Amino acid sequence: MMQTGQPSRTALSSARARAVHQVADSPRVFADPLAARIIDGVDNDPRPADAPGMPAEVRLFMALRHRVAEDALRAAVHTRQVVILGAGLDTFAYRNGNRALRVFEVDHPATQAWKRRRLAETGIEIPDTVVFCPVDFAEQTAEAGLAAAGFDRHAPAFFLLLGVAPYLTRDALLDTARFVAHLPAPADLVFDYNQPPATLPPQRRPALAAQAEAMAKMGEPWRSFFTPAELAGELTDAGFDSVTDVGWQECLTRYELDPSLRDLFGGRIAHARTTGRETR
Repeated sequence: MMQTGQPSRTALSSARARAVHQVADSPRVFADPLAARIIDGVDNDPRPADAPGMPAEVRLFMALRHRVAEDALRAAVHTRQVVILGAGLDTFAYRNGNRALRVFEVDHPATQAWKRRRLAETGIEIPDTVVFCPVDFAEQTAEAGLAAAGFDRHAPAFFLLLGVAPYLTRDALLDTARFVAHLPAPADLVFDYNQPPATLPPQRRPALAAQAEAMAKMGEPWRSFFTPAELAGELTDAGFDSVTDVGWQECLTRYELDPSLRDLFGGRIAHARTTGRETR
């Protein structure tokens, strides 16, 4: 649950996972040298001291979703704008070496104010390519917030929604997808999602149930689930021209990881593309 002026617990958990991945996992699949700095001294883990830590496989999936997303972003050579929806403690904007990219961070005003103070405290430089876009979703849409922040609808854009989609309702996620798909210029959307528990092999369901229960107890329950086929259909109906979707085994193969590593809860990563309404 997000406290006033603080990031959500899931934002802290995600940043913590990225920080631990840098030193605990071998091989490291995602480099984020700023993750440890941004949470140092403020990472108040709500779990009891004797509680088991995050499973290594869950931590690895969190790293993989960023690696898949940022690999896709680097391959999108015509992109001139990156939009990080629900930016939380994401550090891409401060690691980005491509000065041709404008990076819009969209998040709740209180969370964003806290993050900006945190960046100043840790000496993490804010490049002039970063555009902060505070949006209170109870009062404003991301589309309106981006317009006010100077987002160019007619320039190619890449949208990242990492560690956020499971906490959105189906309608909220698909509304976001339709907004991206109907932009005049080419656009990409990458996000991770969870599959319905009943569709997973029986041995995976307990881990998924335990993770869902933990999130609910923290006041941040999972609200949406999709099968890959169902999601592909929804994204196509939303207006995207192509949809690719990768899961645990595909990631292990792509990044030459140990194929025996367990897929604990069946998380997947979707990448939807549109050529833009102006080019059709």
